[in-house]
Amino acid sequence: MITLGHDLDSIHRDLEHRLDQASAARPDVRHPRDHYGAIDTFLAVASRHNAGMVDAIAPLVHRLPGGHDLAVDFVHASRRYEETLAQVKAKLYGSTYAVRRSWPSIWTDVRREFDTVVDLEHQLVAALVDEPAEEDLATRLHHATVKAPTRPHPFIPHRGVPGRVARMVARRIDQFWDSAEGRMVPEPVRHHDREHQGKVTQYLLADPHLSED
Repeated sequence: MITLGHDLDSIHRDLEHRLDQASAARPDVRHPRDHYGAIDTFLAVASRHNAGMVDAIAPLVHRLPGGHDLAVDFVHASRRYEETLAQVKAKLYGSTYAVRRSWPSIWTDVRREFDTVVDLEHQLVAALVDEPAEEDLATRLHHATVKAPTRPHPFIPHRGVPGRVARMVARRIDQFWDSAEGRMVPEPVRHHDREHQGKVTQYLLADPHLSED
């Protein structure tokens, strides 16, 4: 459980850093697509982590005595968060559904829902802290995140077997498009892995975190 808490702290710092970079990214006349990299990478990392938490951690809390409401609140918040991420994706790629929205208003929504989800994730961990675990929960989260969709899918089922099946299908579709577009998705953050990653490894994974050293 301590490892899960440490991993979540590292993940949250990483996501906040990527959110800062994405929300500050601006195109210019000479480089009209320069902002795509920071924004698209944030979308990929945020989408995978959110789906991983829904798949791996929320169901454990749901089964606890008194854990039902917290788990349901988290799933609802994660869906709202995904809706804001979908707005980012729509705005980035010129969808008519987001063309009239300004970037500042979209990022304001993302930050609000991000803060809500982060707070609820801490509550999920706190609910599990005294519970015996048959497996390492940080590893459970990592495996779920690796298998999670790399794009936001707010309108697919989120809970139970339908949710797991829907995320599996969405992941396969996302994986096809990631390959077709040559999209690089950073590896999920793990607290103990980062302590051993050198500068070359960080560069090859497109996952710099040198400021932590």
